[in-house]
Amino acid sequence: MEKTRLSRLTAILIQLQSKRLMTATELAEKYGVSIRTIYRDIRALEEAGVPICTEEGKGYSLSEGYRLPPVMFTEEEANALITAAKFISRNKDSSLVQHYNEAITKIKAILRYHDKDKAELLTNRIAFFQNYKQETTSQHLSTVQKAITDFVPIHLTYQAISTQESTERVIEPLALYHTQENWILIAWCRLREAHREFRLDRIQELRVLDTPFEPHRFDLMEYFRTILERGQQSAS
Repeated sequence: MEKTRLSRLTAILIQLQSKRLMTATELAEKYGVSIRTIYRDIRALEEAGVPICTEEGKGYSLSEGYRLPPVMFTEEEANALITAAKFISRNKDSSLVQHYNEAITKIKAILRYHDKDKAELLTNRIAFFQNYKQETTSQHLSTVQKAITDFVPIHLTYQAISTQESTERVIEPLALYHTQENWILIAWCRLREAHREFRLDRIQELRVLDTPFEPHRFDLMEYFRTILERGQQSAS
């Protein structure tokens, strides 16, 4: 029982470090325990010296600047990350490949020597044949991801797929999705005053602007549902 609780306390601590806020309800559902048990766990962590902040009506967070010691991965977790690295290495956006490979190098650095040997073996025994020639069609993904989370607009020169015509416009980036080996950016286009989608491989020039925009009330799944409903109405 104590071992189970210790594992849960460690997991809660990792969760609090990975998210800005987590509610007791979310933690209780995640670990299959009661909310009262989560209250006791939070109190135990506080008594152990972990600086947990409670925001009334919002949830728990760790004090700014608090960091856990390096995480030790299980063999299965390390294998999952190595497999993902092989998959991402075939992605057509060079910025994603570069930054993920750098992250994997840091992860391998904290593995035990025995696990490093196993990780190296597995790396050489997994292959993905998608984009086997490792073609690169874009290099903007990392920049766009940061613009989304920083709420800053982007000035871009974009070449339309249908007309091949290039236009300049300022957009407010909202979300990304991946399909048929292309990254698609959903954004509010100030030129068209509407939501528009942009394939990253069609962006000829990209420049992030300085002045942030007001965050949108945007739900990605709701956006997809709306698009699907419009398509069904057009077909009927």
